[in-house]
Amino acid sequence: MAFPEEDIAVPSGQADESALLRRLARADAAEAIAVDRELLALWRKSGSPAMDLLFKRGRDALEVADLDGAIEHLTALTDHAPDFAEGWHARATAYFRADLYGPAVADLERALSLNPNNYRAIFGLGTILETFGDEKRAYEAYLRAKAIHPHFEDVSEALDRLRPRVEGQTL
Repeated sequence: MAFPEEDIAVPSGQADESALLRRLARADAAEAIAVDRELLALWRKSGSPAMDLLFKRGRDALEVADLDGAIEHLTALTDHAPDFAEGWHARATAYFRADLYGPAVADLERALSLNPNNYRAIFGLGTILETFGDEKRAYEAYLRAKAIHPHFEDVSEALDRLRPRVEGQTL
């Protein structure tokens, strides 16, 4: 099931993001890497140096598997910058790694309500759904992520893994 690029929701005032998402949808594999980096850089800007510092501290804690520290920094971030989608996405990652799946799903839902085109958050939701054996919904999430970023390698691998098990089921 393909999603036409017109289905990609773009918040008003986000012309740069809109252009990058269109480029990503049409890019070859090599260009997709560069566009992905540009989108991540854009999405990771909170608009506040103090919030950017909390985000960096949370991501740094995640890198060294300090899950309590990551959750603490990222909770402060989401408390003070509730409209910063990437803060919710990062905290969802920390919760997932801490096996706190309910809070991870809640944070992914919030992140996606703020930025419905975040293919990495959509992939994360698919990963959680797959973890709980909901392969059909996981597959649907992966399809949506692939529609936005056709060359997202982790998504392609997930789709290949699930396709034989969900083929023939009504999506």
